[in-house]
Amino acid sequence: MLSDVPGIAVGHWTDFEAKTGCTVIVFPEGATASGEIRGGSPATREFGLLEPTKAVAAVDAVVLSGGSAHGLAAADGVMERLESAGRGFPTRFGRVPIVVGMSLYDLGVGDSGRRPGPIEGGLAYDAATVNAQAELGRIGAGVGATVDKWSGEPKPGGIGAATVTARPRDGGDVESPIDTAIMVSAMVAVNAFGAIDHDGQGDPGPPSVPAFDIEPETNTNTTIGCIATNASLDKVGCQLLAQAGHDGLARALHPAHTPVDGDALVAVSTGEVEIDGLWALMYLKLLAEQAVTRATRSVA
Repeated sequence: MLSDVPGIAVGHWTDFEAKTGCTVIVFPEGATASGEIRGGSPATREFGLLEPTKAVAAVDAVVLSGGSAHGLAAADGVMERLESAGRGFPTRFGRVPIVVGMSLYDLGVGDSGRRPGPIEGGLAYDAATVNAQAELGRIGAGVGATVDKWSGEPKPGGIGAATVTARPRDGGDVESPIDTAIMVSAMVAVNAFGAIDHDGQGDPGPPSVPAFDIEPETNTNTTIGCIATNASLDKVGCQLLAQAGHDGLARALHPAHTPVDGDALVAVSTGEVEIDGLWALMYLKLLAEQAVTRATRSVA
């Protein structure tokens, strides 16, 4: 879970009857973030300021939500909570919390008239502050998620997570070229047009022709998620991590990044562990790719 990275908390709000929900990820103050969108049908909020050329580097929270673009309103409730806590970008007339939102399309699964809003976003924030370790699976933003829609026989999706830990030559997941223990964690809400390649055996092949006669509204999908590391990165480094995460999606989803997916990832650095050099950054990208691949494949 993302909360494996010190200082990060995760909470859900779930409407199991309507099959929609939201997931809030709260970061320690000063966390740096960037991101990338590769799908053709994204629903996002404040994603533009994640670009390395934009002035604000720190992000206070990320909200993953169902409800398509309607669900982006859940971020309003998170902003209210953060403002009450004295969090946000300092301006002359008060702090402005920086909350990035990403939504997936689940309107065709449950009750399309019920979707996450400010109240629900606030409740998910409260859950994060009470219990940093959240559940995975069919919960929060992933409760109404489905996958493998290109086959014509959709299967349940959900939220998956994985953490790759690297310690210098002491038996961690990977032998690290960096002197201090680092970790890269990923959490994804998988609601893909494509299928999950659970065993890593490669492309399952194209679907049969009748699958392309699916009703258009069921072809609205999107996999969204967050990558976090305790390594110190600037916005450019975070963007490179997000790009590597998308490579991980492409390893685990067939196909990924389609015109009917809004695949988007945010990468966040808490800055706890200093790294130096191009090789260290390349190594972190490898860990990010592995973390996203494992997180996606962990969805049943």
